[in-house]
Amino acid sequence: MKRFYRQVTVEPYESGWQVLLDGRAIKTAGGRPQTVPSRALAEAMRAEWEAQGEEIDPQTLKLRHLADYTIDIVAPARGKAIRGLLPYVETDTLCYRAEPGDALSTRQGAVWEPLILAAERRWDVHFDRVGGVIHRQQPLATLTRMEAVLDAHSNFDLAALCLLASLSASLIVALAAVSGDCGPEALWAAANLEEDWQAELWGKDAEAQAHRGRRYADFAAAVRFAELARSS
Repeated sequence: MKRFYRQVTVEPYESGWQVLLDGRAIKTAGGRPQTVPSRALAEAMRAEWEAQGEEIDPQTLKLRHLADYTIDIVAPARGKAIRGLLPYVETDTLCYRAEPGDALSTRQGAVWEPLILAAERRWDVHFDRVGGVIHRQQPLATLTRMEAVLDAHSNFDLAALCLLASLSASLIVALAAVSGDCGPEALWAAANLEEDWQAELWGKDAEAQAHRGRRYADFAAAVRFAELARSS
């Protein structure tokens, strides 16, 4: 699509902020007013639109897409979004380790265990660690507690968490990213520990590395989106 606007501005709207293209407020893909909770997020979205050349590249409008997802998908059905995140409690990649004594298991413990322990302290919960790939249900109390943890987050946080958990296969990683406990690069490395282990053994594949880079860009954008949405 060719660029159809010249000026990009930001204005307050009701209890939030909107981006305007040549004075016209942007709507979501679902036709709703695209209102975000902080000026900082609106300004970052303005920068995305302003950075477009003669042709608009939708792939570079990452914050805009997350705002649309929040407003069109999460906000009308918060409960559904939360229920969609809960299965990551059962399958969290950080809880599934190689067999005890394996060199990979040792590295997993060194990198993953501090993240799990931090999560357990923060939310007063327990995650079972599993040696091997056989699925094991997490305690019911853990699922109940994590549902309450998710429900305490804003719609904008939940939208970011949906993308972060999907990319990392870990709700623990996603929540750590949103809470700012650890930088996105370190968390992304933790989520991709097994992939890096295989690359050390067998070498890196250029196509796989490019794909990983694109996924990390989405991961980092989701972290930034949640941080900006909370800015005062």
